[in-house]
Amino acid sequence: MDLNILWFWIIGALFIGYFVLDGFDFGVGMSLPFLGKDDLDRRVIINTIGPVWDLNETWLIVAGAALFAAFPEWYATLFSGFYLALLVILLALILRGVSFEYRHQRPEATWRKRFDLMIVIGSAVPALLWGVAFSNIVRGVQLDADFNYIGSFFDLLNPYALLGGLTTLLLFFTHGVVFISLKTEGDIRQRAQRLAVKAGVATIVVAASFLVWTTLAFGSLATGAFAALAAVALIGAFLANLRGAEGWAFTLMAATIALAVLTLFASLFPDVMPASNDAANSLTIENASSTPYTLQVMSWTALFAMPVIFLYQGWTYWVLRKRVSRTTVSAHVESAGH
Repeated sequence: MDLNILWFWIIGALFIGYFVLDGFDFGVGMSLPFLGKDDLDRRVIINTIGPVWDLNETWLIVAGAALFAAFPEWYATLFSGFYLALLVILLALILRGVSFEYRHQRPEATWRKRFDLMIVIGSAVPALLWGVAFSNIVRGVQLDADFNYIGSFFDLLNPYALLGGLTTLLLFFTHGVVFISLKTEGDIRQRAQRLAVKAGVATIVVAASFLVWTTLAFGSLATGAFAALAAVALIGAFLANLRGAEGWAFTLMAATIALAVLTLFASLFPDVMPASNDAANSLTIENASSTPYTLQVMSWTALFAMPVIFLYQGWTYWVLRKRVSRTTVSAHVESAGH
């Protein structure tokens, strides 16, 4: 296998890691108005991701760095053409991170409600816009002969891309609610299970529509296979939620997101950013990649670094595997004096 093809799939794997891990962070943040009956409930919900959300977010940094190094032309076109959308995502991520750290710094209810609202916004906006961005990459955008994006911001808000954004929004929301049921006890856990079932119905309808559209309009045999597997995993997650098997539900939701991302990358291959106005202007794996020497150095680096990253992330989740309850959070609040 050529190294540029290998790195296309490695970048796909890095985005899978990001969407699976930060995806449930987004879902947890969006669930606050639905599951947080009082401030203690909201603390419990936030504490389910408190120790890991920033670690999950680093997958985006790694994916972006790998994209820049392996496919500089793709990186340049993407970040210049989608500048406004990506800037909004970045601002939303900053808003969410700041809110996690500052919401408990003062005791006033109004103070906390404002930061809770910012957590919801900072979670929902990236969940929507990531789907819009990747859907436009698959659909194709207007590029000139120098691979510059020549469309407008509003060209990105087409029906297919908006459906893709709604799909990621609902997938991440359901994924996060399932994670809450996996990480909590008592009433919050039960309410999260019920909400996951309700959200799952809408997610199945929207995600199925998007995967069918992707397969028919842009797909291949591999695309259809990945889309079918994603649909099976999503239905399996829904059935597991009905049975209250949150461990299986979470695993199958992660598989759904991974297979959905694979569907998008399979639809792209061998392009990395198709030109909708002229196929000759499309960015491909060949014309967007770095030199063979650069890819070789990156490959040796990844061979040693990636296992360390996986081991560290797995160890972190193992150490923090215990459930969060109102009792433990209340005791921590009292001892901390907030």
